[in-house]
Amino acid sequence: MKKEFDISGMTCAACAARIEKVVGRVEGVQSAVVNLAAERLTVEADSSAFPAVVSAVEKAGFGAVLHKKSTENSDKNAQKVRVMRTKLIMAACFTLPLFYLAMGPMIGLPVPGFLSPEQEPLLYAVAQLCLVIPVMLVGWRFYAVGYSSLFRGSPNMDSLIAVGTTASFGYSLYSLVRIAGGDHHAVHELYFESCGVIITLILLGKTLETISKGKTSQAIRSLMQLVPATTFVIRDGNELEVPTSKLLMTDILLLRPGSRIPADGTVLSGNSTVDESMLTGESLPVDKAEGSEVYAGSINLSGALQVQITRIGEDTALGGMIRMVEEAQGTKAPIARLADVVSGYFVPVVMMIAVLAAAAWRLGGQSWGFALSILVSVLVIACPCALGLATPTAIMVGIGKGAEYGILFKNGEAVEHLHRIRTVVLDKTGTLTTGKPALTDLIPAPGLKRAELLALIASAERPSEHPLGRALVEQAEKENLPLSQPEEFENLVGRGVIARVNGKTILAGNARMMQEKEILFDSFQADLERLAGEGKTPVYIAADGIAAGIAAIADTLKPDSAAAVKKLQKHGIEVVMLTGDARRTAQAIAKEAGIAEIRAEVLPGDKAAVIKELQAQGKKVAMVGDGINDAPALATADVGIAIGSGTDIAMESADVVLMHSALSAVPTAMELSRRTIRNIKQNLFWAFAYNTLGIPVAAGLLYLFGGPLLNPMIAAAAMSLSSVSVLTNALRLKKFKEEK
Repeated sequence: MKKEFDISGMTCAACAARIEKVVGRVEGVQSAVVNLAAERLTVEADSSAFPAVVSAVEKAGFGAVLHKKSTENSDKNAQKVRVMRTKLIMAACFTLPLFYLAMGPMIGLPVPGFLSPEQEPLLYAVAQLCLVIPVMLVGWRFYAVGYSSLFRGSPNMDSLIAVGTTASFGYSLYSLVRIAGGDHHAVHELYFESCGVIITLILLGKTLETISKGKTSQAIRSLMQLVPATTFVIRDGNELEVPTSKLLMTDILLLRPGSRIPADGTVLSGNSTVDESMLTGESLPVDKAEGSEVYAGSINLSGALQVQITRIGEDTALGGMIRMVEEAQGTKAPIARLADVVSGYFVPVVMMIAVLAAAAWRLGGQSWGFALSILVSVLVIACPCALGLATPTAIMVGIGKGAEYGILFKNGEAVEHLHRIRTVVLDKTGTLTTGKPALTDLIPAPGLKRAELLALIASAERPSEHPLGRALVEQAEKENLPLSQPEEFENLVGRGVIARVNGKTILAGNARMMQEKEILFDSFQADLERLAGEGKTPVYIAADGIAAGIAAIADTLKPDSAAAVKKLQKHGIEVVMLTGDARRTAQAIAKEAGIAEIRAEVLPGDKAAVIKELQAQGKKVAMVGDGINDAPALATADVGIAIGSGTDIAMESADVVLMHSALSAVPTAMELSRRTIRNIKQNLFWAFAYNTLGIPVAAGLLYLFGGPLLNPMIAAAAMSLSSVSVLTNALRLKKFKEEK
């Protein structure tokens, strides 16, 4: 039996690992997987084991409650964001004057005489203490979680923050006592501002993280909004408007033109066309008649339908998609943060070195003050300022640079995962192609000019709402052709239109319509075969009962698609096209785009299965799409990339959004990801290098051999230097340029 729990109190990968470990020990548990980004624990266990699972999580210092639907948690997520923003603002309000007061006198900035470190050192120190205490109270959770994790033997990033800031605060407090005792020189050994700045910066990162996590539920909420709140049904021969949530399997739906379908069903009577693009990705509407299947979330376009319900609620095709998106978002592996892994060893080692060094010097005959100075120097130089900045600064610069190119990384995980991608799966409709039918070919009968034929057929189609008809009218308008208003017009659902234009009877429709009217198109057979091979939809045109020509409508390739595919392949990326379209249409587009591997005629629910199949082969997969039907695949992929002109649901399910709808941004995003991750690794190296090299010096190694002693002030300067180097290195990403 499988259950999901919402977990509270997690801050890093070390927390997730600890929960998995303690839950895994519970008797009856087969597997326990924690999704840090979704703050969710998925447990497969005997039904009797779940109470013990909750108990184990709580004993480990975290909270666990049964998972509810994402839409039910939207208010909770919004509340979290409000709380984090409030904390950040409060911390910043006290940290800014604290930083000015501490650093201003050092660089010549004016401060009031009564707060001058030379004239009123005690008041100067007390003012800093009063400013830092509110910041520490705002960030109390870092101390609660950090020390709790440390005492349980599983330190995390919060432990580093807690230990480092406590060391800074503790030594500053000691210096304040010395100032009060008359040692005015101790005014130069105050580090309250380090404590305040660290907490505020970390709160900034946590706020951004909370905002990002809160957006995971929006994809589910948007999908659910595809189902109308109310709908018309026929019950006992009466027409009623009822809430969709109150639908019964015995109801018959009454669907008017323009209405959204609330449930899956079978057409009992009526003819219409239905827009199923949000489910199938197919840009052309589908004809519906008696016996046809219709699906929740799609839109009835032209005619009235009576539909017998076959599936409602979570059992519909749309409900299945909602379930798949939620499951995919809940099973993504948490991002592995190097700093969290290293902190598991780094913190206890640093603390051990600090205590042993202080004890050794005290036993060696040095004073308690000297020993305390050694202890604090080691802890201060190990303070995680650079460690905490290493990843977020590079990520922030990388994300900002991406925005310049119209690439929106929705979180740091997307940046980290994208550089590992070796297979890119591209949706066809709206991603590789424009997603809109357009006239590609117009072949008139002998003796008839192209412009004359286009004006004639466009005039006949003017009253039509069918996308194929609109494509013909738009092309004629684009060419500034004079159009007439038809004297008569009739729409034959599933066949075409009949119109009277300038005294001529014009027929425009499919082969079935022409067969019924006994109009022959034998002379166009070669052209029809060619168009079929190119995956284009033919429109047969007749005037006064005689074949006048044929038009071809197709969803055309975007101008930059072929170049983008070529660039990806140049970098060794495998490109796969995935579509619900017919194989012949897919092959025509793939050939034009330069794609060898095609997955065509794939049902909406199977798109995510194709992604899983590729992942099962050991491939890191990115999915690029724009439709609602792509949402499960976008969520399942290692990285989901949504085209900005696509649906809100696709963009919410994705990790990266291409704001300008240009496919060429995909290789640019991948290269930017590679550069950003390389920058992060460099930052982490320098962050650890400063600390690792500085710790022996802080412990008094050089002093032991007659060299200088690294006092806490120099230790703080070294710590600041590591932060400067990390920031400077991260800013180098601003020089990134798109590959031409």
